[in-house]
Amino acid sequence: MTGRIYTAPPDTGIPVRGKTLVDVLYEARARYDNPHFLNQPVGPGEWRSLSLHDFADQAEALALGLQALGLVRGDRVALFMESDTWFCLADMACLLAGLVDVPIYLTHAPESIHYVIAHAGARAVVVSNRELLERIAPLLGNLPDVQFVVVAEAVGLEAKQVEGRPLHLFDALIEEGRRLRAAAPETIAHLRAQLRPGDLATIIYTSGTTGQPKGVMLSHENISFNALTSFSGIKHYRPGPDGEVALSFLPLTHIFARTLFYGYLYHATSVYFTTPDALREALLQVRPTTFATVPRVIEKIYSALVERAATMAGLKGRIFRWALALAQRYELGREPRGLYRLQLAIADRLVYRKWRAAFGGRIGFLIAGGAALAAELANVFAAAGIPILQGYGLTESSPVITYNRPELNRAGTVGVPIPGVEVKIAEDGEILTRGPHVMLGYYKDPERTSEVIDEAGWLHTGDIGYFTDEGFLVITDRKKDLFKLSTGKYVMPQPLEQRLSADPLVAQALVVGPGYKFTAALIFPEEEALRKLAKKLGLDVNQPLEVLVREPKIVAAYQQIVDRANAGMDPWEKIKRFLLVPEHLSIEAGTLTPTLKVRRSVLYKKYEAQIRALYEHAESESQEEPSPSTF
Repeated sequence: MTGRIYTAPPDTGIPVRGKTLVDVLYEARARYDNPHFLNQPVGPGEWRSLSLHDFADQAEALALGLQALGLVRGDRVALFMESDTWFCLADMACLLAGLVDVPIYLTHAPESIHYVIAHAGARAVVVSNRELLERIAPLLGNLPDVQFVVVAEAVGLEAKQVEGRPLHLFDALIEEGRRLRAAAPETIAHLRAQLRPGDLATIIYTSGTTGQPKGVMLSHENISFNALTSFSGIKHYRPGPDGEVALSFLPLTHIFARTLFYGYLYHATSVYFTTPDALREALLQVRPTTFATVPRVIEKIYSALVERAATMAGLKGRIFRWALALAQRYELGREPRGLYRLQLAIADRLVYRKWRAAFGGRIGFLIAGGAALAAELANVFAAAGIPILQGYGLTESSPVITYNRPELNRAGTVGVPIPGVEVKIAEDGEILTRGPHVMLGYYKDPERTSEVIDEAGWLHTGDIGYFTDEGFLVITDRKKDLFKLSTGKYVMPQPLEQRLSADPLVAQALVVGPGYKFTAALIFPEEEALRKLAKKLGLDVNQPLEVLVREPKIVAAYQQIVDRANAGMDPWEKIKRFLLVPEHLSIEAGTLTPTLKVRRSVLYKKYEAQIRALYEHAESESQEEPSPSTF
């Protein structure tokens, strides 16, 4: 296999090798103490702080407490936990004790949760609280390998055992661990001495868009290299208690948020935990300087700006629309000049500073990952002084492969490689990567491992992309999502889906057409925006959603969205027919992944009849103009 190998450009970070994740903790503690290191939400607008030194103290004690139960090096421990301080403590305690933790998505169906615990052979399950214990308890009767159940918070917990197993509380285990440490202070040093960078740290079961979850085995160095090397590329990152302030709302069960946490830990960054539902209020209360998100959140914020621009009246409305239009002309990588530069400065004083205030007023940069971000969004927010650093990676690559730096950022791309990582494009367009970030393999599945990691060590990502002349990686689609029409033409659905989803009236979109003569789409409306449009059009807004989507005026509005999405696309790629589907997709329903991507296989199966009808009822399969269908 030939092809140019791309590596990090000069002065974009340094590779950091040879560290365990426990080393990350102790090196941070030796340099800093941050009294507000981890901040646990305890009520609306309230957080309880845990200092970096106390975090290390409690993690040590909990590690010894877990060992005292009878857990030994290499045992798997399932974490069914909220993404907060308790998760971080449980994780670090497991790492220090040489235990392999297995995080489980809270949104998984019971069957998936059972599969992960059973497949991993977990001997212990750690849960955050009574509510999560009640959810997982019915599964334990059929999980004989699980011998220990541990609960972080005892609030409202009266039971002393579950399914015949005694319950152990964090407080009691930490107290026991402190007693053991006081009796034998050298124990912690002994635990640290046993750890090696190449040791298995965690097994993360991927929750992809198809198939049974796969257990991705990541070593200490896979993750520590990725976290510390990636952070080294942010030149002006300010460590310590007086430095950056991060807001964390993404699931720590996902490698994206988890690797970020280790980067925050290494720099003793203050981290405030919140939830997606409380994000808006938390931004104003915490006033973070950075946070990580997925593109769908940014798309919703942008949609709100577009909607506001369309509805705001008077002089303020005209100024807002003028400022938004200016931002839409902005292009990352090109310095504004002349009159345009002056106009941006005026717009900043009148409008953009208010946008930044909605983020708390201190945002230095956002980090985006998990899916593709439309170029227009990256440009608009950069124009407003809210730079978005989009990156790319997989669970199997720990996860970062490439990302945009503050000083080296291009819209529509996922940046340049991190130092120490190699990337190249295969003959069929697939992105391959090699380096210390590549997983150890899939747990109990050497055959699948050999399918994705070749003999030369290249990880086959399954994504299609290319490098620009400047060396920035562009993702065009998933290899398995690329489909062929019956005409022989190939269609990449992702660019069309991005264009559709960028509109305020669209929650999600699924482009379909494999085996048919033309491309079609399922469009899932954003209900609140749709009802506002219905009111504006003089329609009855109290109609059920399934009735509203059939209204001719509503269908015409969505046809305009499809027309805009089709603009500039090749003729065979253009959406010829579309269906408005009155359903709210969600992680809980299994129609979205935890990173808010549509589960194609699920939707294809669920709407098989409707998709078939899009083609069977088409007036002419060779028609050039898009036309709607009804649900």
